[in-house]
Amino acid sequence: MNRSAGSEERDAQQELESLGYKQELRRSVSTADLLIYGLIFMLPIAPWAIFGTVYNASEGMVPLVYLIGLIAMIFTALAYAQMAKSIPLAGSVFSYVGRGIHPNAGFFAGWAILLDYLLVPTLLYVFAAESMVGIFPGTPRWLWALIFVAINTVINLSGVSSIKIMNRVFLAVELAFIVIFVVIAVTALNNGTVPGAELTMQPLWDPEKVSGPLIASALSIAVLSFLGFDGISTMSEESTGGRNSAGKAMVGALLIVASCFILQTWLASALAGGRDSFSDDEVGNAFFTVVEAASSSGWATAFFAVNVVAVGIANAMAAQAATSRLLYSMSRDRQLPAFLNRINGRQVPQNAILLVSGISAVLVLFFVGQIDLISSLVNFGALFGFMLLHLSVVVLYVVRRKSRNYLLHLAVPVTGFLVIGYVLFNANTEAKVGGLVWLAIGACVFLYYRATGRKTELSAEDSELADLAEDRKA
Repeated sequence: MNRSAGSEERDAQQELESLGYKQELRRSVSTADLLIYGLIFMLPIAPWAIFGTVYNASEGMVPLVYLIGLIAMIFTALAYAQMAKSIPLAGSVFSYVGRGIHPNAGFFAGWAILLDYLLVPTLLYVFAAESMVGIFPGTPRWLWALIFVAINTVINLSGVSSIKIMNRVFLAVELAFIVIFVVIAVTALNNGTVPGAELTMQPLWDPEKVSGPLIASALSIAVLSFLGFDGISTMSEESTGGRNSAGKAMVGALLIVASCFILQTWLASALAGGRDSFSDDEVGNAFFTVVEAASSSGWATAFFAVNVVAVGIANAMAAQAATSRLLYSMSRDRQLPAFLNRINGRQVPQNAILLVSGISAVLVLFFVGQIDLISSLVNFGALFGFMLLHLSVVVLYVVRRKSRNYLLHLAVPVTGFLVIGYVLFNANTEAKVGGLVWLAIGACVFLYYRATGRKTELSAEDSELADLAEDRKA
């Protein structure tokens, strides 16, 4: 067993060297660790915070929203899995698009998804800070945000082992509270504790309410809810598993989280007692309201506290780790300043981690109270990057390698491209304007690199090594 694990690790390091890089990050993350990391990033209890909003938007069919989201995002997860298998680098879509299509396209894919990765920690800190003010009225939001930033910075700088330990602890707590909620809900439904509450199939499918516009609206909400599984790909260079480990973890994490989402929201929708919608005063705490109605205010407070800590520490910690790996990879390929690829004694990208912390600390001061705006910008960056990812699968496998697996290498990425493109086209105006401005800034950075003679392409040696590696696999 140990020899097999050691052999897989040596193979992974040799494969990394064949792509033109040396092993700098510490390889100590198993496939199970990748799966746990993805679960923490997507947050199995994510529906708690937005249950009321999704309930109102979907006319009570919240589990249907997440089922639609699973179907939509499985195409993107499969596309990620294909690219992670061939290009096991920490740069995620930056590396996949850069080596699958062209390095220049890779720059814009990486730049676009940076908008997602840089703003996700900010979004999480803003949400957690708002919630802490609800628990401790009168305290400054910025103080709570900076406390969460400091905690996550220390954990990330301590090394990947610290991240793994914290991920396991937080996942255990979240899963325990999911079980507690299921027990509370089933007990309340059986005992008739909540007037009008009844477990039916209507939250999953109500033909009288289902319509094209409703499904389209639900799709946009659902896609945002599932963002995070892609972060697993940024840990590829720290994985001790085979070259399929990241892909397996991504698909597995997506399926597990979707199951948790559907189960929890089905029961919560039943506890809502058939109401048409939640009022403006109730919508933000709708999930905790139904927990309180089914059990007690004590349990509702406990669920609220777990949600705040999970978002502000666990989820943000995973997002910071992913963002720092993306910055590290782009810097290593000379497409961001060189200081970002510096590794500390614990073999993590120290300067990239500190930069993410600094940006988050500054941005939370500007974005407090603007959760909707941050969410829309996060969506644009992720969706634009996903579209280029799907194109890279077709170009790499069908065009360049002449693959005849038309299901995985043509049908899946084309379908995923169309689904993501539809969601992006229907994004709100603020998201599209903000995203286009970000891409314009990226174009200026790209042109500056060109004008100053900075290389933005893989060297011929790297390309030859990559081709040789693929020949050996074949």
